[in-house]
Amino acid sequence: MSNDPLESAHVRVVREPGPNEFRDPATRAEFRKATVWLGLAVGIALIVLLVQPLLIIFAGLVFASMLDGGARLLGKVLPIPRGLRIGLVLLLVFAFFGLVFYRTGMQISEQAEQLRTTLEAQANRVARWASDMGLMPGRSDINGMLREALGSVGKLTSAVGTAIGAVTSMVMILILGLFIALEPRIYERGLQWMVPLDQRHAFAHMLGGMATTMRRLLAGRLLGMLFEGVLTWILLSVAGVPMALLLGIITGVLAFIPNVGAIISGVLMAAVGFSAGQETGIWAIIIYFAVQNFDGYVVIPMVAKRTVDLPPALTLSSQILAGTLFGVLGLALADPMVAMIKVALESNARLNGKKPKRDGDSEKD
Repeated sequence: MSNDPLESAHVRVVREPGPNEFRDPATRAEFRKATVWLGLAVGIALIVLLVQPLLIIFAGLVFASMLDGGARLLGKVLPIPRGLRIGLVLLLVFAFFGLVFYRTGMQISEQAEQLRTTLEAQANRVARWASDMGLMPGRSDINGMLREALGSVGKLTSAVGTAIGAVTSMVMILILGLFIALEPRIYERGLQWMVPLDQRHAFAHMLGGMATTMRRLLAGRLLGMLFEGVLTWILLSVAGVPMALLLGIITGVLAFIPNVGAIISGVLMAAVGFSAGQETGIWAIIIYFAVQNFDGYVVIPMVAKRTVDLPPALTLSSQILAGTLFGVLGLALADPMVAMIKVALESNARLNGKKPKRDGDSEKD
């Protein structure tokens, strides 16, 4: 007979821990699992809700990498404090754009209006031809489709689509990039504090690899933009294609977005070239393919050797996804985001490969 006063012949006391008692090891294990899944769900929800601010922050990091790369380049010839080098880089950039618009501002504005008129005329000509061939619906249906498409794009990029939103986002990106470029060690130290002490060495190496890759990737991208813009302008001018200067500037700017930017610039060049005649249009197409092939087979491989070699299909797929989910800003930042993810995965793979084998591990994976 039990000595427990709570027990009797008709009452049985359960002595195992209940499911609500945190002292039970099984309950603690299940609670940890539930916490992990709940944290993952909350993290995904926060990313969805805060996607535009996160993109602005990442764009600030991209701009900071540009400033940091310029400051490091100046540091090789000018042994002055970092803040002065950052200011000198900004001064040189503003001076360059100011000089360009001062010397060619009137020409650019005239060509911009001419480009708009030319594109409208060419689009109407193609629409009439397609409608006559029975390949497209009537003009009223086309206008309705265009309004619907533009409405969808406006909804997709509402955060950065308006003029005020675009200006505000750009100012925030510039300020964030400037602050980060002036004192990068502060933010790097803060990120390392968020990682357990035994993993900080590997995390610091990963951050360093990301920063180096970002600087080299953007340096190569800026070099490609300058090359494509200047070469396109010169060749189109020699071939007699109208609005060569504006087309060169547009091509250079769109070169920041691989694949998609090249397609857009090629369509613009062909449309403007054929507006001046069939022979001029053919020359515009030849120039486009010549510049793109030289950039693809000479400039990009040289840059990829020093940075991250991203397969074209991976880059284009990421641009499609980022552009659909995040709008224009996501499309512009898709390439740097994929490069950073690839560097992180490679760093993690190298770290796992260097871990010592335990006694029970086999020699072959």
